[in-house]
Formats: sequence, structure tokens, C-alpha cells
Amino acid sequence: MKAVVLAAGEGTRMRPLTSAIPKVMLPIANKPMLEHIVDAAIEAGIEGFVFITGYHEESIREYFGDGEKRGVTIDYVHQKEQLGTANAIGCAKEYVKGEFIVLNGDVLVSSSHIRRMTERKEDAVITVKHVENPSDFGVIETNGNKVSRIIEKPEKPPTDLANAGIYLFREPIFELIENTPLSPRKEYEITDSLQMLIDSDANVGYEILEEEWIDIGRPWDLLDANTVLLNEMEPVRSGLVEPNATLIGDVSVGEGTLIRNGAYIIGPVVIGKDCDIGPNCFIRPSTTIGNRVHIGNAVEVKNSIIMDDTKIGHLTYMGDSIIGRKCNFGAGTKVANLRHDGKNIKVNIKGRRTDSGRRKLGVIMGDDVHTGINTSINVGTVMKSGSFTKPGEVVK
Repeated sequence: MKAVVLAAGEGTRMRPLTSAIPKVMLPIANKPMLEHIVDAAIEAGIEGFVFITGYHEESIREYFGDGEKRGVTIDYVHQKEQLGTANAIGCAKEYVKGEFIVLNGDVLVSSSHIRRMTERKEDAVITVKHVENPSDFGVIETNGNKVSRIIEKPEKPPTDLANAGIYLFREPIFELIENTPLSPRKEYEITDSLQMLIDSDANVGYEILEEEWIDIGRPWDLLDANTVLLNEMEPVRSGLVEPNATLIGDVSVGEGTLIRNGAYIIGPVVIGKDCDIGPNCFIRPSTTIGNRVHIGNAVEVKNSIIMDDTKIGHLTYMGDSIIGRKCNFGAGTKVANLRHDGKNIKVNIKGRRTDSGRRKLGVIMGDDVHTGINTSINVGTVMKSGSFTKPGEVVK
């Protein structure tokens, strides 16, 4: 069986992290989120993939190739315009036969759930999740084991079963996709195609997602996903750890990495290849450090994602933050991550102040950002790729 993976979008709500790569290639536990999905699908028995790509698709092609190294086939289909989920799935028509799974490149899912989906025999199957606030989602109405209706963000939800965006389809869905009208959002929605299938008296079932639903739509969702995946990690230590460094719990150290004396690291933490860590630094749980990263003397990092080739000089504190590639922190840079009043931290997302739902959130920093010495960065600050600060500057 093949899996069609929707991976064409930029992820505008993730800016500036997506200034040079698509959202699905952002790292979680030191692997692109798309790779976590592919690995789970392969473990579930999927033998081929169709990637629907668009924005900066070259980074996906370069990383995954034709799939041969993973023992699978990977085809690529370019989606010229982002015209909705039905349009994206329809792009795969010439590449799949019989039944197939549809996965979203930004929704992490377990191999056990994918396997359960592949074993279903209905005309189509929708993955759903019990949620506390169903009116915020598309929900299904059921008739026994069948889906009778799909409703987008209903005022009075008939169930608490939210559509999780993972499907099993068979070839007849493509004819319905071709006849799906534009939605009020001016998109071709796969839920409209599904409703047409339901109305034709087809057997459309649902599979409840028992595991945690990790839908990555905003930058801080990366931190939540990172914590979940790090807690499932089997640590591997390939680098050099000097005798007076302390590693507690599950700490992975990549090949060519040096952990210097006085470093104190509490897992779960993953550190990539060819990094220089320490001396005398403190790395706290739920932290992911990419490749070729330097963490200097008297630096403290907690619950953060630091991408490749970033340098964090001495006397720096950073917590609950996402740092892009090739950034450089001047000595004494401090990142605040907690409001004095303890309220949730708001962030500018697509020009709007958005409640993150988090009491602790530091900086969301794009690629190639440079801070001057003694820079102070306030909670929930977003820093554009290529920006810089002057010595002693306060950034809000």
C-alpha cells in the first residue's frame, strides 16, 4: 500500500522558521517532522509514498531522494497552487492504485495507528480524536460504526469526535474530487468530497486515534512535539564525553561531538553531530541541539530547539525557545520566558497577537540572526531571519 503525504505548504503561521524551508522539514528531536511520519508509515508496512510538494520542495527531494535507501519508493508531485486538501490529494491520481493512506506532513502519527487504518475494509475511513472543544474542529456525526455527516466547527457538535486529517481511501475518491465544488473558503475541501461519498450510500467508517494527537500548526507546537518524541527516544552516544562532564538520563550524543568537562546535561536531550558543548554549561530536559552547534561556557538552555550551525556564546540563558540555523548569540544574551504576572504569553502570528496558551515561551528566531553582547529578548518575541541586535539592546 502507498501513502500520499501532503507536504506542499509553506506554513505561514510558522514564519520566520519557514523562510527557507517548508514546515514539514522543521526539525523535531533532530529529524525533520516529515521523517518521523515516513518512519512510522514504513514501520506500519507502507511500501511507497507520493509526496505532494510545493514550497521549497527541493529541500524535501534532496533529503529523501527516491526512497531507495529506506527500502521504499517515493514519487514527487508538484502542486502548482494551494487550492485545498481535495486538490492536493487529487494530484496523486496517476501514482496510486487501489487503496491508499493520506497523511498530513505536519500531523505526527504512530505506526500502530497507520497499521490499524490499513487493515480497514470500508470504502473510506476517517481518523478522529476525542476532544474537549469539538466546536473548534470539523467533527463527525455517526450512525453506528459509520460516518453519516461531517460538520465544520459546529455551534452544537453532535459528537466530540474531531477529524484528525488522516484517511484511508480507494480509487473512486478521485472522481468525487474532480466534482467537488469550491468551499466558502475558496478551496476544494476533502471533507466535501467525503460528504459526497457518504451521500452516495458508500460505507465510510472512522478509526479513533487513541494516541496523542500532535498537530503542528504554530511554532510552539514544535516544543510540545519535541518533548513527546524525546521521551520516546532510545539514546545513542557516539561522540566524546570528557571525564568530568555529567550526563543524567537519556542523552544522545552525535558522532564527532565533544562534551567538555563541567557540562551538566539532564535528559531527555539529543545533541547532533560535530557539536562543541561546554565547558561548564547546563543543558536541561526536552532540548534538541542540531549539528555543528556550539554551546559555550556558562550557558544554560532548557526545553528548546536549536537548529544546525548556531553558536551560543558564553554567559547566555535561553528557555522555551526555537532557534533557526546559523544564528550567533553575543556573550551575555538573555532570553526571558515567563511573564511577571504569570499569564499566557502572546505572540505575533501573521500580524495578529495570538495567545500561545503557554505560561513559558521565549524567542522564535529565524535563520542567520545575530545578537550583540548583553542583548535582552522579551517573552514571545519573534525575530526575522537575517536580523541583528546592537550591544545592550532590549528586543520586544
